[in-house]
Amino acid sequence: MRILLVSANRERSPYPVFPIGLAYLAPPLAAAGHELRAIDLCFAAEPEEAVAAALADFAPHAVVISVRNVDNVTWPGTRSYLSGVREVVARCRGKATTIIGGSGFSLMPAELLDHLDGDFGVVGEGEEILPELLRRLERGEDATGLPGVVVRGENRFPPPLPVERIGTPDRRLFAVERYRREGGMANLQTRRGCPFACVYCTYPLLEGRRVRLRPAGEIVAELKELEERHGIDYVYFVDDIFNYPPEFAAELCRAMVAAGVKLNWSAFVNPGFVTPALMERMVAAGCDAVEYGTDSGSPAMLKSLGKSFTVAEIRDASRVCRELGIDFAHYILFGGPGETRETVRESFVLMDEVEPTAVIAMTGIRIFPGTQLYDRAAAEGVVTAGEALLEPVFYLSPGLGEGLRDLVTAEALQRRNWVAPGLEINMSDAMLEAMRHFPVRGPLWKLMKRLRRSRVNPFGQ
Repeated sequence: MRILLVSANRERSPYPVFPIGLAYLAPPLAAAGHELRAIDLCFAAEPEEAVAAALADFAPHAVVISVRNVDNVTWPGTRSYLSGVREVVARCRGKATTIIGGSGFSLMPAELLDHLDGDFGVVGEGEEILPELLRRLERGEDATGLPGVVVRGENRFPPPLPVERIGTPDRRLFAVERYRREGGMANLQTRRGCPFACVYCTYPLLEGRRVRLRPAGEIVAELKELEERHGIDYVYFVDDIFNYPPEFAAELCRAMVAAGVKLNWSAFVNPGFVTPALMERMVAAGCDAVEYGTDSGSPAMLKSLGKSFTVAEIRDASRVCRELGIDFAHYILFGGPGETRETVRESFVLMDEVEPTAVIAMTGIRIFPGTQLYDRAAAEGVVTAGEALLEPVFYLSPGLGEGLRDLVTAEALQRRNWVAPGLEINMSDAMLEAMRHFPVRGPLWKLMKRLRRSRVNPFGQ
């Protein structure tokens, strides 16, 4: 069959993200004998017209549409992406079978398939089940009952099965060099699955709780290919947590050094599993920045959000970065269950103490079905039980409500290293576009130390 792969993501803030999910699908689809073509709407000036042209030129039997996110999970400056995806599906209707998947789709699959008017949906990891779905479609067989496959008009489907052996993505269908040029880095995954219990997090829903590791040798080979074939000199590890299990992170770093990997990289890191020895290995392997999913500087809020570490461990992890001279950022989530003016203040005080390169602060927490936060929000009447939440709804602690915006704004504006997406504090889309012209590789927040004088007027006031 001729299969058209469509990356529906058009978001370029803070930088365009390579469609690694579709790149993972390419090898098993090619191995099944399918002819592949891809179109990336992130760089399409007229996305719907680009899809129409590909349909006319390639005449695919099926179109696989990847939905990375349903919105930008940012309050109050919220942007939904669903209308754009719906337009793409509409262009394909009557010309090819439409199959929708991706991390965003997998959060609310039955509701999204109906809303987007697609034919089939694939929930979770598609490397194994998508070829089987296409085989059945090619033979005219019923697809009902396949694990993780949603059929148009059906609200129920068997749960997806995790992929046991994670392969290596094939990036050749996409413009890797353009992502390097405009996004400053490539992305790479070393594992799937998250055993932790953050109350808002969707990773366990998408990948399961059991950690599945790729062989270190295969990861190193992928890094070398990125260097030698695509000229990549910076990589971001997209794992939910790079340093868990810590023994594997250390093994991978040793393998990178032994193989002579030259590129630099950064990753999302759990402060509870940071040790000087592990961080030294990471630096020796090319790490020059880390991002901590800290969420709060308040002990009470760390417990409320289901975090696995303590304030003391946040301090220690920050100190290790300062002593090794690498950039680090803390991500803070304001407004969760139990948040008060005092707990907000505790987060600002702790960040002042640990002095990160940047603090990225989100106000309000996007509620997704299947999470503990959804159950809490339903019990409190913030959402209705069974509500699809295709349009974003955010949890704001009843003790603060929308006053959280003014509180965070007042505090963040006093600090040069704070960025608050949605509040336009120290960052805006225009600033991000300008920053891409700097000779920077890796996360743009690394430039904060060079842009200390920057200020943005929140809310346009």
